[in-house]
Amino acid sequence: MDSFGRITTPFRRWRQKETGGLQRALNLQLINNKPYNMSKQNYRNHVRYYIPHHLVFYPIILFMLVFCIRAWWKGEPHDSQWLMMAGLCFMLGFLSFMVRQHYGLGNQNRIVRLEMRLRYYQLTGERLEPLEEHLGFGRIAALRFASDAELPALLQRALKEDLSADAIKRAVTDWQADEMRR
Repeated sequence: MDSFGRITTPFRRWRQKETGGLQRALNLQLINNKPYNMSKQNYRNHVRYYIPHHLVFYPIILFMLVFCIRAWWKGEPHDSQWLMMAGLCFMLGFLSFMVRQHYGLGNQNRIVRLEMRLRYYQLTGERLEPLEEHLGFGRIAALRFASDAELPALLQRALKEDLSADAIKRAVTDWQADEMRR
């Protein structure tokens, strides 16, 4: 069994061995079968990108869109077809972005809210729900990077001083990295 409790099969071991070069190329290292970024997470590097989506799919769609608009603009034969292809490329890129954002971020937001409710209750014995309306999701998400020791005080400070999400992140002294994101 691996560290996630899954039964290790010969195929899984082979796949991990075969993808090792790719992960090294992306500056990732496997520690306990989890991808681990070599640098410690903090405010400056906590944003993550999905390589196939952000650095392959979107640039290809953008290139195709620019190429189709250029062909239409120059008046090449079948210019109405080039314009239609440009519209299709735009819609494909836009819809892929919206669907990815809608489902992925919706689920992530729910999980972050539940995580923060549990942490706040464990630390203070009080429910977070009455404060959620005053905080909003952005500030709740920023508070998750605070350590257990500073979370209650920072939450009260955020309410009293009306700190923005960015100001909350900057106020965190003991940054708790989110190592579970991939």
